[in-house]
Amino acid sequence: MNATETSLYPLRLTVTAKPLVFGGHAIARRLGKTGLPDWSVAETWECSDVTGHRSMVTNGPLAGRTLHQVLGDRPQALMGAGWSGTSFPLLTKFIDATGTLPVHLHADDETARRLEGEPNGKTEAWHILDAAPGATALCGVKEGVTADRLRAALEAQDFEAVLRRLPVRAGQTLYVPGGTLHSFGPDTLVYEIEQTSDIQQHAMRWKMEDGSPVGDEEFRTNLDMLMLQADLEIRPDFTSGLSVAVGDAVERVFLCAGPYFALERWRAGTAEPMRHSFATAQILSNVGAPVRVRASGWSEVLGRAETLLLPAACGEVEVTGPADVLLGYLPDLDRDVRGPLLAAGYPPPLLRGFIAS
Repeated sequence: MNATETSLYPLRLTVTAKPLVFGGHAIARRLGKTGLPDWSVAETWECSDVTGHRSMVTNGPLAGRTLHQVLGDRPQALMGAGWSGTSFPLLTKFIDATGTLPVHLHADDETARRLEGEPNGKTEAWHILDAAPGATALCGVKEGVTADRLRAALEAQDFEAVLRRLPVRAGQTLYVPGGTLHSFGPDTLVYEIEQTSDIQQHAMRWKMEDGSPVGDEEFRTNLDMLMLQADLEIRPDFTSGLSVAVGDAVERVFLCAGPYFALERWRAGTAEPMRHSFATAQILSNVGAPVRVRASGWSEVLGRAETLLLPAACGEVEVTGPADVLLGYLPDLDRDVRGPLLAAGYPPPLLRGFIAS
C-alpha cells in the first residue's frame, strides 16, 4: 500500500523545541509536556510545514513521512473538499515567555510577497494559557503616533512611548494581524496559531537566539525593513471568546476567527465525551489532563500538551471527558463559525466585530 492509497487517520507529529533566550521550563513544568530537552525551551512547534522545520508523522503507516509529503499525496483528504495549495496553511506552538519576547512584527500577505519574496505573511493569534498577576503585552502603535516618531522611539528602545500596553489574563485571546508590532512576557504561557511562515522583523539591539548584541549597521537595516512593513493603524484587543453550550457539561468557546484560521477551546467537565464533526483538518492540542481520543476507528490516549492532526477525511472526533482541548483549523467562516454562533443566538452585529476580516 503506497501513501496515496493509505486511509488517513489521526496523525502524531514530531515537535521542534526552540531554545530562544526568553524561554524557560514552563511548557514541561506547568503544562506537563514530556520529551523536552533539559535546557531552557522558548517554543515547541507542534504542527509545522515551515521549510527547515517540517513536522514528521510518527505513528501508523505514514510514519516517517513529512506533513508536507502527506499533504502532497492526499491534499483534499487532509484539508477538505475543494482545497488547493502547496503547504499546510497553519503553524501552532506552545510559547514560554518566562522572559520578554523581542519587539517585532510579521509582514502581511501583500508585504511578504512584495518585500520578502514569500508567498504569504504571518497573521497570528495568542491564547493565554497562564499569566502571572500584572502580566502585560505590547501590541499595536498608540493612536496619533507618526512614522517618524515611531522610528525615533524604536532607535532609542523607548517602546513605552509609542506602543500600546495591554493587560494579559489567562483564558483570553488576541488576534494579531500581519504588520502589528508586538511583544509579550515575562511570566506568560501562550498557545499560538498562525499562518505558515517564519518571516519577522525585529526592533531590538539583541538577538533572540542567544542574546548577543546587534551591531549599529545591522540594527539600522532591521529598522528600515520593519518600518516598511509596520501598520500604524492596527490596534487589536483581547477577547474572552463566544461560548456555546454543547450537551451536558460540555462547553465550546470560539476564541478567535478570521480568513486564515479559527481557534476553539472545548471543555468537558464530566466523563460525558465531547463530540465534534468537521469538514477541514483540525489541530487538536491537549491543554488539560490526559484524554482518550477516538476518530476513524483509531483510539489512543493524548497526553498533557500533546497534539494530534485530524485529517478532514476523519469527519468527526470524540474526546472522553473530563477534557480541556484546543482545536485550530482553516475555516469556512460561514459554515464553521457564523453558522454555529448564529444558531446559538449571537446577533450578526456582534459576529461582525468578532470575526476578523
